[in-house]
Amino acid sequence: MSMRVRGMSMVLVAALLWGVSGTVAQSLLQHYQFTTDWLVAVRLLLSGILLLILSLFGKKRQNVWRILGAGADFGRLVVFSLLGLLAVQYTYFASIELGNAATATLLQYLGPVLLTGYLVLRNRQLPSLAQVAALILALVGTFLLLTNGNPGQLSISTGAVLWGLASAVALAFYTLYPKKLLERWGATVVLGWGMLLGGIGLCILTQPWQATDQIWSIQSVLGVGFLIVFGTLIAFFLYLDSMRFILPSETSILACAEPLSAVVATVMWLHVPFGLFEWIGAGCIVGTVMALANHKEKKAEAVSEQPM
Repeated sequence: MSMRVRGMSMVLVAALLWGVSGTVAQSLLQHYQFTTDWLVAVRLLLSGILLLILSLFGKKRQNVWRILGAGADFGRLVVFSLLGLLAVQYTYFASIELGNAATATLLQYLGPVLLTGYLVLRNRQLPSLAQVAALILALVGTFLLLTNGNPGQLSISTGAVLWGLASAVALAFYTLYPKKLLERWGATVVLGWGMLLGGIGLCILTQPWQATDQIWSIQSVLGVGFLIVFGTLIAFFLYLDSMRFILPSETSILACAEPLSAVVATVMWLHVPFGLFEWIGAGCIVGTVMALANHKEKKAEAVSEQPM
């Protein structure tokens, strides 16, 4: 039981760190004149380097350099770094910059719903009743979140909505695509190189070093440091390591603390208004993710119990 409690605690801490890091990012973007290009590039580059250094002291340290000569797997790593890690980070921060961390995080959490829909279509099977109910709940939640109950008016800008939905698509791809890479090379190696390559790619495309309008102070330095060390390195490590102690479904359900912590931190720290219907919408989206994770685990258990 102590090991299980340890695993659950690790996921909750990781989720809380991710949720708060979104609010920290909003503060840097909207109050200290940082740009999405600069923040994402620095976060990916430094976090990637730190994860690779960490990998050099792990059990699969030989994979740190071996993956670079792995041919097809290295190509998949590049695709994952650009269309997965870079895309999910950039779209998420862009949505925060134009809106707020709470709504951006909740929109990103529509990723599991999109992933479920994609798998249903790819496998050419009818969705289960639970999946249909989850989809309806997600649509209702999204409507309430974006309109606060008023169909004629969005509660945030159209740009923030579009970037948030793009973040959900990127999250679905990020979740599905690297499965074989993670199994063969290890999570820290794949994430480390993925972040580093994604950061290099963003630097080539946007040249973020040209941004010179940032307001540097003790608060902004601490904010950038929090994003890199606590919001990325420590959070990813705790989340991945927790899977040694608890089930994947439990990990997914507990990770729903992220959007809730993002909402609470955004409302209490940055004083962003959040109406009753937006709270209800947030609850619907979080409930959808929890229901889908629980449904997936039950389905896996049913398959494993079938006679061979």
